[in-house]
Amino acid sequence: MINSIRTAHRPKSLVPAGIGALALLTLLPTVPAAAAAPAQDPAPTSAAQPQHRSITPAERRTAAHLDALRSDPERLKAFFTALPKGGDLHNHLSGAVTTEYLIQLAGENGLCIDATDTAVRPPCGPGTRPAADARTDSQFRQRIVRAWSMQDFPADQSGHDHFFDTFGKFGEATRDRGKLLANVANTVVEQNQFYLETLVTPASDSARKLAESVGYDADLAAFHRKLVAGGKLDKVVTEAVREADAADAQFREAAHCDTRRPDPGCRLPVRWISQVSRGSSNERVFTQMAVGLRLAERDPRFVAVNLVQPEDGESALRNYSLQMRMLQYLRTQYPVRITLHAGELTPGLVKPEDLTFHIREAVLVAGAERIGHGVDLVHEDDWRGLARTMARRGVAVEVPFSSNKQILGVAGDDHPFNAYRHHGVPVVLATDDPGVSRIDISHEYRYARETYGLSYPELKDLARASLEYAFLEGDGLWATGSARAGYRPVRACAGARPGIAPPSADCARHLEGNPKAATQWRQEASFAGFERRYGGWR
Repeated sequence: MINSIRTAHRPKSLVPAGIGALALLTLLPTVPAAAAAPAQDPAPTSAAQPQHRSITPAERRTAAHLDALRSDPERLKAFFTALPKGGDLHNHLSGAVTTEYLIQLAGENGLCIDATDTAVRPPCGPGTRPAADARTDSQFRQRIVRAWSMQDFPADQSGHDHFFDTFGKFGEATRDRGKLLANVANTVVEQNQFYLETLVTPASDSARKLAESVGYDADLAAFHRKLVAGGKLDKVVTEAVREADAADAQFREAAHCDTRRPDPGCRLPVRWISQVSRGSSNERVFTQMAVGLRLAERDPRFVAVNLVQPEDGESALRNYSLQMRMLQYLRTQYPVRITLHAGELTPGLVKPEDLTFHIREAVLVAGAERIGHGVDLVHEDDWRGLARTMARRGVAVEVPFSSNKQILGVAGDDHPFNAYRHHGVPVVLATDDPGVSRIDISHEYRYARETYGLSYPELKDLARASLEYAFLEGDGLWATGSARAGYRPVRACAGARPGIAPPSADCARHLEGNPKAATQWRQEASFAGFERRYGGWR
């Protein structure tokens, strides 16, 4: 959180300078009006979780409108696009960019495409051709799209390897972090979301060199002392801050933020999560963790650390428990938030014993405050007890349905979505790598509706949860932040009517001093407009 930063370095926010919480209230996305003729979505395949809060008249009317939609997919699509959908908390920047934009960047940067459809640096030698050829050669362009995403990938084949292989193929085209963010931020706002946490690897080369120069020490405290000695760790962190400054400047230029016609993404609150390559050597993993945690302590743009790469990789499996202990130790040195990919596994992908402890150790050893994927829940030892612990601690699960289906083949009733909800574990919907998956967040909400029979109030509470469990600084809008408790506002904003009436003086002060509450207020105001249009509210 900003109040706990130990240095005076206060970089510019990705939100335009001078825009306070109250000013943000005027920047609500436009919600399209409901179409006149109703349509209907397919019948759900499983029962929805019972409601545990009262339903307002406006919610009831909007739910009836959704229930009445029958045979017009375009109007159903419009409903889910317009639906306010909180924030995206599980988003890998390079995998979130549209594939078409990555191809455009590859062409602009003079990259070449080799025989394996991998982007490589120029000059374009034998067996390669300029990526710029994709501008005029549609067949070449489609070949790259299929290689760099899940487009047209056969449904009867395992997508695991193809999904993860895409990152190595388009990696060379992802060096312009600010431009990537401009592309992703615009999409997030257009999808009627209000916040983004996205994953990047800060100062990757320097962190690797530091790890190699220090070498591994099984005594984690001694290892950490070696990293910080002589300011070595802070030099890498300083480089990461400069790297972020450059990305921020490039973002503002690419999104035209300082012009009279800024892109929609300029108003989006964005925070970074430092990713750690779990398949790397032990010394590199520990060093990346330390860099990410120290960076989050120093720079308010960075809010957490996460582990990435396939959880079923040989090194990732062998060192999983060690990596959880590394985080356990480092959290005693850096009290920073942690969210972890954990349980992104299925029977057959790994040995049965590897399915029994990953989520548990992420929560109980590493102290993760959120879990990404969590697909193998029911294979964990005493999984019901684990779920109850997660519910009691408020450990949320980030659920990207399309990613789980494409990588692991897990969908519908095979997915633990309902098991988490039944046990009261907070659930937030996310995209993971929407560019690679060729989806957007509206697709994930619609999937939840059609697959699990969720009502409009349940969809609304999923959106609320994605901001309630965000690592955005400050206190929130809700005193009781859960669907079961009814999302009762804090005392300062008691009786407030976002989108209907201005906040009281006390509430305005609360919003001004707490970016998290201000972002939640924006969403509630958008819900009021959405329900007015789709629920006939007056």
